[in-house]
Amino acid sequence: MKLNSYRELIEIDDEVSTEYEICNILQKYPKDTVLFTNVKGSHIPVISGICNTREKIARSINCEKDEILHKIIEATNNPIKVENYENLDNYITYKANVNKIPILKHYPEDGGKYITAGVIFARDPETGVQNASIHRMLVKNSDTLGVRLVPRNLYTYFQRAEELGRDLDITICIGMDPAILLASTCSIPIDADEMEVANAFKNGELTLLNCEESDLKVPEADIILEGKILHNKRSKEGPFVDLTDTYDVIREEPIIKLSKMHLKKKAYYHAIIPAGFEHKLLQGLPQEPRIYKHVKNTVPTVQNVALTEGGCCWLHAVVQIKKQTQGDGKNVLMAALSAHPSLKHCVVVDEDIDLFNPEDVEYAIATRVKGDEDLMIVTNARGSSLDPKALPDGTTTKIGVDATKDINNLKKFERVSFTNK
Repeated sequence: MKLNSYRELIEIDDEVSTEYEICNILQKYPKDTVLFTNVKGSHIPVISGICNTREKIARSINCEKDEILHKIIEATNNPIKVENYENLDNYITYKANVNKIPILKHYPEDGGKYITAGVIFARDPETGVQNASIHRMLVKNSDTLGVRLVPRNLYTYFQRAEELGRDLDITICIGMDPAILLASTCSIPIDADEMEVANAFKNGELTLLNCEESDLKVPEADIILEGKILHNKRSKEGPFVDLTDTYDVIREEPIIKLSKMHLKKKAYYHAIIPAGFEHKLLQGLPQEPRIYKHVKNTVPTVQNVALTEGGCCWLHAVVQIKKQTQGDGKNVLMAALSAHPSLKHCVVVDEDIDLFNPEDVEYAIATRVKGDEDLMIVTNARGSSLDPKALPDGTTTKIGVDATKDINNLKKFERVSFTNK
């Protein structure tokens, strides 16, 4: 991990504990990159906040923050096959022992210490396609983890392995380039490879490393763990603070058995704080292209989409359009709410509103919304399992707000500006 790329780096040299203390300190620096160089019981420093702002993520993929969505679409539509491979020659290899890694216990009611920035690599047992995805992992003992698998690609791979009566080979990478982290969270088809998206972000210059225990190919990372997800075995996982800053429930989840551990000579442990901006952006931001594409099929003049940080980058969205007909706003709302089923509230704004500025969005709501005309309410709709207000059956009420100008009376809504002569 190249620390000179983090302009906002704050170094903390005082001795700190991985149990609660580091997390407590990080709450005071929600949008900074923080490095703890003196971690009690470990020689490995802890770093957090490498991608906790849109600006940092944009820098990692060489664009501006309002271009991230389009950059993701470009990379996912035009993945580049990786051609550069190396062995793990620059790593020190040990028998797996995660007790040597400064994994954090974040909050008092947590089920234990959690790996939060670990990307799991695995292959589909049927097709051989490789997948990369971030999952929370609970430390059970020195070589055993519990892993939360939601019904997505890795979950499907594991199900297929269980049906074949086999364990699933995996590799966990911690401490990677933010662009590769972003690629691992992108929503792509199950037969596509996230590292080809990462390679597109890297202009075809990505190098992958050959694992020792399997045929998996992984990117450079500070810490690499090899092992298997054991078939037909489960254990309790949780509680854990999820995206909405509330505790998720305890479940029976699969078990990872680790075999080897590879460390860089100067390794850093990357910790993502649960419900922090890094967590929210990495989980939510890759959903913005999905909303954008769906809306574009309905209103081709859509400009941009943002899942807002205040809405946990999951429950609230702002969609910016170039309005052409009076009904565009309502059509956008219907398309957006159906594109991302977890979306609870959506606001549509005009081109003159900065969708990344909450004050500007509030201005649009204040001056361009008439409640009996511009609100759309949908009851008994499928909601998000992360929403504490959702009903036990998973349904909720969704609200759309058309905060666009009345196209028949544009002069009335024109904002004053000064022109330098």
